Amino acid sequence: MGGDRAPEIVVAGANIARDRHPEVCFILVGDPTKLATLLKRFPRLASASEVRASETAISAHDRPAQALRQGRRSSMRLAIDAVRNGDAAGVVSAGNTGALMAIAKTVLKTLPGIKRPALAAVLPTVRGESVFLDLGANVECDAENLVQFAVMGALFARHVVGIREPSVGLLNVGSEDVKGHDELRQANEILRAGEFPMDYRGFVEGNDLAAGRVDVIVTDGFTGNIALKAIEGTARLYSEFMRATFRRSIVSKLGYLLARPALNALRNRVDPRRYNGGMCLGVSGVVVKSHGATDAFGFANAIGFAVDMAAHGFNDRVHAEIERWKETRAELPKAAAL
Repeated sequence: MGGDRAPEIVVAGANIARDRHPEVCFILVGDPTKLATLLKRFPRLASASEVRASETAISAHDRPAQALRQGRRSSMRLAIDAVRNGDAAGVVSAGNTGALMAIAKTVLKTLPGIKRPALAAVLPTVRGESVFLDLGANVECDAENLVQFAVMGALFARHVVGIREPSVGLLNVGSEDVKGHDELRQANEILRAGEFPMDYRGFVEGNDLAAGRVDVIVTDGFTGNIALKAIEGTARLYSEFMRATFRRSIVSKLGYLLARPALNALRNRVDPRRYNGGMCLGVSGVVVKSHGATDAFGFANAIGFAVDMAAHGFNDRVHAEIERWKETRAELPKAAAL
């Protein structure tokens, strides 16, 4: 029931995802009357879906603490409960981000060895695609948080995005090891000294985000959220500039007709709906946050991320790698003493 046009785009998106993943079934949680009416349009989806009634829906304006206290019978809470109880392999929501993260962390708990979950997304770059985290779940992070984000981001890039040997960088104000605050420099030292499932490249800068210098970019949630929204705003700015340019004169309109195939290809390449879905990494369950303003195509892609994470046993891989890191970390002082 969350999102700007829920539940219509949620059900329509599930229908698209059903065609892409015919082995997947759905539990739709919300207003049973509205959901039943919508499912009549999609008989194949209806045959693979169960509707569960909720008493309320968390609004976009509810604070996370309020959602935790008052939203026990909300559609979001009941959907996450379904994952905790083993009824579902994952949950996808276009609702309130803060509430989703807070409820998921409270109900599902974090994976053993993970202090805080992180919100990750896949972004287009010059070289292909990259994973960017944290995007707002943690405003402040210590060195250990950043190291754990790096491990989770690298495993996600390998097992879900399909990058065989992911390279990782820490977002900083410069590439030199002496730059940045203490937490960044400490995380840099740990990642350089430890043995992790990644090709660690050290510090990267803001202009490396679009260049694709590394496959995984790690930062705290404060910086990551601002950077992501700056990227989105810049993309909209250039889109408006391009529209205005082609509307300027008859000649420019003719130029648009000639360039339209190439422009369509460009639009498809950078279509934000293709990359819709923020993955909540580090909780004991698959949780994916869809953009609230997306359409059915975008919501189906968010479902696709959840399906891939569940199919690849992503959380089990994270847990195993964190345990191995803890053992390696315990051995580092001995190696230094030698």
